[in-house]
Amino acid sequence: MTMQEQAWADALRRERAGDASRYAGFLKEYSAVLRRIVRGRLASAGLDAQEAEDIVQEVLLAIHQRRDQWDDSRPLLPWLGAISRYKTIDAMRRRASERRMRIGLSDREWANLFAAQGEPAVGSPARIEEMVSALPRVEQSVVRKLGMEGMSPREAAQATGMKEGTVRVAFHRGLARLLKLALGGGS
Repeated sequence: MTMQEQAWADALRRERAGDASRYAGFLKEYSAVLRRIVRGRLASAGLDAQEAEDIVQEVLLAIHQRRDQWDDSRPLLPWLGAISRYKTIDAMRRRASERRMRIGLSDREWANLFAAQGEPAVGSPARIEEMVSALPRVEQSVVRKLGMEGMSPREAAQATGMKEGTVRVAFHRGLARLLKLALGGGS
């Protein structure tokens, strides 16, 4: 057992005895190590390394929720590694799946999404409002901010408190649903 592992194991044991400050120190140290690992894995998988912080937080939450399941007579690193590995793999799979679902249209194609040869494809502004109102709350908000108010993804992220990547995904999903509605396919 390395000195680092011993210190972390001691921090978890002390947390069980009520010493939250040592546990907080462990989480901070482990998150720094985990962050480097996750960024590397994301980059090697062709995913955005900026999403590493979300994955790190998912892993830390899982460790925190399962901390009582660690058998303190056994080494800590294999236990941490298993949780970290599985949570990271799950998160990477979700992100890769989300990336495949994104719609790749140019800015011009997005702008012309509901117009065909100068004629509105979906009818009146009231019909557009009705369709946007049928979207899930987050997608509705993002579509309004980006598509109707003309905000950039960064501005919409700041206005909604979401991450910019989340805004982009919600926008793409919202537009995909709007397209289905416009073509009569429901939501």
